[in-house]
Amino acid sequence: MKFNFYPTSGNSPSIRPASASRQWMDETPERFANRCLPLSIANASGWEILNASDFSAVWHGTPAIDAIRIRAEDETPPAAISHFGSGVLTFHITGLFETDPGVSLWVGGSPNHFKDGIQPLTGVVETFWSPYSFTMNWKFTRAGQRVWFEKDEPICFIFPMSLDLLESAEPSIRSLSENADLSANHAEWSRSRRNFIEDLKEPDSEARKKKWQKTYHHGVKPDGTKPEAGHRTKMRLKPFDQG
Repeated sequence: MKFNFYPTSGNSPSIRPASASRQWMDETPERFANRCLPLSIANASGWEILNASDFSAVWHGTPAIDAIRIRAEDETPPAAISHFGSGVLTFHITGLFETDPGVSLWVGGSPNHFKDGIQPLTGVVETFWSPYSFTMNWKFTRAGQRVWFEKDEPICFIFPMSLDLLESAEPSIRSLSENADLSANHAEWSRSRRNFIEDLKEPDSEARKKKWQKTYHHGVKPDGTKPEAGHRTKMRLKPFDQG
């Protein structure tokens, strides 16, 4: 799939394949959150645009543009401005993305990454035809709360997506009994899950030694079979090369 970036002014922003790790996940007891494969895969399912400078900002609670005060934390000008008002902090993305026909770009904040007092906004850009640049915006959620953005922390998360694929979906709610294979595997998983949780209460049990069930992580159904489509435990996205 074609996925190009064309810088339009100044230095090209730093863009990298997203990391699967999160500090808060590492800080859970025994780094337990890192065992959740859906979390890790989501974290790494895109590319991150990195912040260019250390700065902090505070919103004083009114819709006015000058209600956001931005302060550089070093000699480098802050990477964000107040442009729209209403407590919205704006990062200009100095370049254009280009994707295949029909492939748009999801633009938002890094999954499972949190910043107290401010929230990344999300948009979808039709990068398969648009010659227009876009901005990455963050909305303050609390007045008077100063927030810090460190150099090289991700301020934007992107991944290509097909709106045609979404619109072609035919959602339906069905009875589980209509799918004998799925029903049987789910019943077996539910039974084994209940037994595993009970066994965790026993100090010397096999469940205590294992600590967690790994069938999903290993891509194995309760009946021992594996899915026909490829199972992933890690994303391996390519970096943007220099052409």
